[in-house]
Amino acid sequence: MIVLEDIDLVTFYGVNNVHLQMIKALYPKLRIVARGNIIKVMGDEEEMCAFEENIEKMQQHCAKFNSLNEETILSIIKGESQTQATDSSAICYSVTGKPIAPRSENQMKLVQAYNTDDMLFAIGPAGSGKTYVSIALAVRALKNKEVRKIILSRPAVEAGEKLGFLPGDMKDKIDPYLQPLYDALQDMIPAQKLTEYMEQNIIQIAPLAFMRGRTLNDAVVILDEAQNTTTQQIKMFLTRMGMNTKMIITGDMTQIDLPRGVKSGLKEAKEVLSEVKGISFIEMNEKDIVRHRLVTRIVNAYNKYEKDKKDERFIKN
Repeated sequence: MIVLEDIDLVTFYGVNNVHLQMIKALYPKLRIVARGNIIKVMGDEEEMCAFEENIEKMQQHCAKFNSLNEETILSIIKGESQTQATDSSAICYSVTGKPIAPRSENQMKLVQAYNTDDMLFAIGPAGSGKTYVSIALAVRALKNKEVRKIILSRPAVEAGEKLGFLPGDMKDKIDPYLQPLYDALQDMIPAQKLTEYMEQNIIQIAPLAFMRGRTLNDAVVILDEAQNTTTQQIKMFLTRMGMNTKMIITGDMTQIDLPRGVKSGLKEAKEVLSEVKGISFIEMNEKDIVRHRLVTRIVNAYNKYEKDKKDERFIKN
């Protein structure tokens, strides 16, 4: 009996079980029965051993690349070397099998810092990849069994809309704030597997307020949009850190939505913690932006506008 773990069954068996039918055809001397994530096989003992070994190779390929096709199945069973090229810089692979890798110098610094330090601050403009790369690192750690869970959080700051007037229960009100985190996860984990992870609390997505009182062990914990935390909130979050835990805090100092007069917790944390050993600060800029080219132009235009306003105020005073 073979138990399939940590893979999407639709990807492994194929649409309408086309992959399973192909495997059965390539092992005509064996009786193969698949039910859910359990595969039972009967027949010649030597051939059964070869079958189990090859299924394990297919499972590993599926888990790593989020994909499996007839060509790969055939080459594994024939004992041929794998033809799928691997990107040495890839953090993990998307649901379509494409490598997710750092695409700028500062994104690479974030990946390197993850390997050396347990707490990282990634600060930069919209579109610089700080959240996406952080989630990719968390997904890789989960797949490699380095941690048991991923915890993603954001402060639910009311930027232009009042939560109380949004329709639905508390989950319905909060989910729009967390949607960017769902989007990144859906790029990296097949839908069925992602649903399973979330139902089992292996992947948890929650507002920052839900972190109070918890100790977070064996996890990669990501706090996104940290510029919208207060001093008390970010201190509460940082002190949740438990054993075998990595924390990544991301934010954009130019998009603070806190009430006037309230200091950003991220800004203060940078001042307080910049010299603490084991904590890395990675500063990103418009050169790291990997969205549409207009995003870089927009960020530059706003930066120039803010600078001109400051210069104008300075001259008047």
